[in-house]
Amino acid sequence: MKKIFSIIIIIILTILTCGTPEDQEQQIKQEITDVPPHGMVLIPGGYFIMGSDSDDESPRHKVWVDPFFIDKYEVTNHQYKKFIEATGHPKPPFFNDSDLNKPEYPVVGVNYYDAASYAKWSGKRLSTEAEWERAARAGLKGKIFPWGDKPVANRCNYAPKGEKDADGYEYTAPVGKFPPNNYGLHDMAGNVWEWCQDFYDAEYYKTSSVKNPSGPDSGYTRVLRGGSWLSINPKYLKCSSRLELRPFVQDRYYGFRCAKTP
Repeated sequence: MKKIFSIIIIIILTILTCGTPEDQEQQIKQEITDVPPHGMVLIPGGYFIMGSDSDDESPRHKVWVDPFFIDKYEVTNHQYKKFIEATGHPKPPFFNDSDLNKPEYPVVGVNYYDAASYAKWSGKRLSTEAEWERAARAGLKGKIFPWGDKPVANRCNYAPKGEKDADGYEYTAPVGKFPPNNYGLHDMAGNVWEWCQDFYDAEYYKTSSVKNPSGPDSGYTRVLRGGSWLSINPKYLKCSSRLELRPFVQDRYYGFRCAKTP
């Protein structure tokens, strides 16, 4: 009899402590008390709707992401220079280009392996594609861009000088020059495409797991997010927009930011 009573008590306690997904999200927010590392922001765990109804961004699907830290800004030339000096890692192309190499500007010309190496050296990692979109959306439900649905003009660096809605920068802009999203993250749209750790698969959203999806197990290309200074069409600046690229490619449009597990 005592054994049966004990089992009933355990079942009741389990029900009370599990709660709804919303309760679980609130519990995670309360339990994560780590102070974010310098230059990083804590992104709370929770569900969000990932993707859109177009192309390789479909279908829209519900995803849970655990809490994580992510860099407030894209990795700069100044930060990357410290990495090169400490490790002897090769300099990326354009590192001596006066239009792109200012200390406070995002480092460009890095391929996936460069970005992953820097992240490991700094005690961090690259974000998953789901983490990146969770951070970009910043709690806004059903919105197109990190700031909402309003026009892009003056909100990010996305078009060459002289083009329609030009932002005043011919190439990259200093990190943090444009307003942050609701999580305090800058340049989640425009400036440079940002490498994620996931392999790319146009059909992945149809079969991805609900909790902490990390992309296909293998592939020939990787995912980048966020658009760049050369993205004349605003569709590339959407929170859901995906870019497929061979991991060894280096060009003026590609950079990154890091993430970290609490």
